[in-house]
Amino acid sequence: MSTLTTTIMTSQNDNLNLHKLKLNPSTGSNIVTINVGGQIFQTTDQTLTLAGPKSLFSQLSELTHPGPHFIDRDPELFSILLSLLRTGNLPSKAKSHDLQDLIEESKFYKIESLLANSLSNPSQFDPFNLHKTLILPLNSRDTASAVATTPFGALLVSHGSKITSFDWSLQKKSTTLTQFTAIDSMLAISPNLVAAGATDFSGLQILDLEKKGFVLETLNWENVTKSGPTVQAIGSSNDMLFTSFESSRRNSNSIMVYDLKTFFPVTEIGHYEIFGADLDSAIPATKLKWVESYNVVMAAGSHSGPSGVSGNVKFWDIRSGNVVWEFKEKVDCFSDITVSDSMSSIFKVGVNSGQVFNADMRKLGSEGHDSWVCLGDNTKVGNVRKEGIGCKIEAYGNQVFCSKGCDIELWSEVVLDSSRKREEGLPERVFRKNFTGRVKDMGGPRVTTLTFGGNKMFVTRKDQQSVEVWQSSVGGF
Repeated sequence: MSTLTTTIMTSQNDNLNLHKLKLNPSTGSNIVTINVGGQIFQTTDQTLTLAGPKSLFSQLSELTHPGPHFIDRDPELFSILLSLLRTGNLPSKAKSHDLQDLIEESKFYKIESLLANSLSNPSQFDPFNLHKTLILPLNSRDTASAVATTPFGALLVSHGSKITSFDWSLQKKSTTLTQFTAIDSMLAISPNLVAAGATDFSGLQILDLEKKGFVLETLNWENVTKSGPTVQAIGSSNDMLFTSFESSRRNSNSIMVYDLKTFFPVTEIGHYEIFGADLDSAIPATKLKWVESYNVVMAAGSHSGPSGVSGNVKFWDIRSGNVVWEFKEKVDCFSDITVSDSMSSIFKVGVNSGQVFNADMRKLGSEGHDSWVCLGDNTKVGNVRKEGIGCKIEAYGNQVFCSKGCDIELWSEVVLDSSRKREEGLPERVFRKNFTGRVKDMGGPRVTTLTFGGNKMFVTRKDQQSVEVWQSSVGGF
């Protein structure tokens, strides 16, 4: 009986040549035998197909004979990647290898996305085990003005007129020169596509970083005075792009909604023309956050005047164009504000007190309910020392992070006995404060931005030309 053998070898350009020679044909077995660098591995068709149709593993599963299929690669690295296929996680022995070696090997087998998912999955984010693991230099005299991430941790940083992008592994970076003098708002649409705008530059630009910052689209808002619209904030949902515009004459503002794929305008909300001393209408939204479970977008802005800082927070229903909830901030206006979809809560840090406050979205609109509840020392709420100036607050997962000078507070909800209920039938909510990171990781200049992506927290500080990476150990790395 004739025999068949299969050898898989690499050419000079790392493309694969599959050579089918003679060996005993298989009769119904789904076991695949692979010889990698002289070491024999056995697995199943089902395991190999988990790698996706474009991977080398999938090619092996489609061959019509049992092998052994020879691959001239490192067997130890192959063993780690095969374990990743089988379990979805890297084995503990992965920590004895250099991460870059694993990345290059995953690219060879065309399963880099699986490795990225294992190492950067948001579910692996452990807020109580974060520590500073890396400092990414920007190679510039300018400090970071805006930071954006993709879900699995690719990083975009604007500094001066440039945008520096890091891949999900933070191993490679590239820098793109833009038309902006400085970028104030930035949103990562994909690892290579970014929306960018500035408070002193007309229009929102959609930039292709793979094409050296080529401007795919420039989105503008046609205001009554025909003056150039500047960008105050950017946000997005899964299929929509939100942009807060203000006319360059500062006498009108609006929030435009675009289709995230085509960038065609969908609707306009919150359009205000300013007449006389109508302060509320003069405040453009400087922060936009989509709340998926309520199908609303939060638009918040503040203004500093002779009587102090005042502001407003509005939740817009995109379909109707109406405001669902609204806060008018006058006593202890927010220095920064965010919303957590997973906790159905709004969080702010007071500009005067520096305290963190919570508003339960499940109770908004109910009579007799105080919207804001102070999570810290409420004896400071009435003071006007402006301890909260410059503080930043962001929600990620089921935690809230708030910068206080050079430190970062971590607020998490304490789960109480379900029998402890308020009259309206909702569980009582209690939050506990911790500090993020080890003592040796803290300190330094004031925190200027907090951003999250994948299993990482990114921090920038005043006058620093770098970005700090904070994460917990995953898969030995």
